[in-house]
Parts: sequence; structure tokens; C-alpha cells
Amino acid sequence: MPPSPVATEDPSVIRVLVADDHAVVCDGLRLLLSKEPDLDVVATAVDGAHAVALATRQRPDVVVMDVSMPTLSGVEATRQLKHASPDTRVLILSGQGRGAVIRAAYAAGVSGYLSKNVRAADLLEAIRRTHAGESVFSAGTLRPVPRA
Repeated sequence: MPPSPVATEDPSVIRVLVADDHAVVCDGLRLLLSKEPDLDVVATAVDGAHAVALATRQRPDVVVMDVSMPTLSGVEATRQLKHASPDTRVLILSGQGRGAVIRAAYAAGVSGYLSKNVRAADLLEAIRRTHAGESVFSAGTLRPVPRA
């Protein structure tokens, strides 16, 4: 399915980019999000470099990003993406929940960090809350000290 155009006619629709190196995850998230009238998956990326390039071009509102990806990790991709598109919010969705990884992601500029075992309804809520400017973290994950 081709990506949506950069300009969305309805400003109430949250434009989402999904970045994960597992095709089944990208496909599943696209399917889940496509059922929501206020969410539009504008692109999917298979690695960190691809995510940065697509986000720079598509200017999504929220990027749902895995941490472990080829080419660039989700942490480094977030760092580059936030430099190129500071208004884009990044929500990490990862199977890795170690404190050092979460701290590094937070330092790179993520708005939230969710475990991949999160329920679908909680992920949808997290995307909306991230878009609204909130920091969202899964229960049991380290909540980093707020930025100055």
C-alpha cells in the first residue's frame, strides 16, 4: 500500500509512521491502526535509516519505533529524526526493557517507551497521548528523570 500524501486534509487525524524490522509487526500495526478513524499510517520502515528518511519526507505526528533494528538502532534513529523533524514525537515499542536502553532512548528524545507485550488498546491510547504531548511508559519500565 503506498504511503499517504504528506498533507492530511483532516488535522484531527494523527499521522503515524511505524518502524520495525519485522514485517509481521509492521503489517499488524498498520492493520490495527487502520481500523481507527483518527489514525493514519503514512509509512512503514524496515530499519532505522529508512525510518529517518521517511519521517523527514512524510513529517508524521508520531513514529512508533522498535529499538533493535538494522542500519541504525531505534535510539540513534530517534536522535537523527528529532534533529531533522523536532515536532515529530517518537514512541518506542520494544521487547527490550533494560534501564540503560530506556535511558538512552529518553536522552535521544523519545516521548514514551512501551513493552511489546502491551495490549492493543493501551498502544492506541499511548499513540494518542504521545501526540497530545504526554510522556507514556509501560508499567514496570523505568521512568527517566524529566528533562530540564
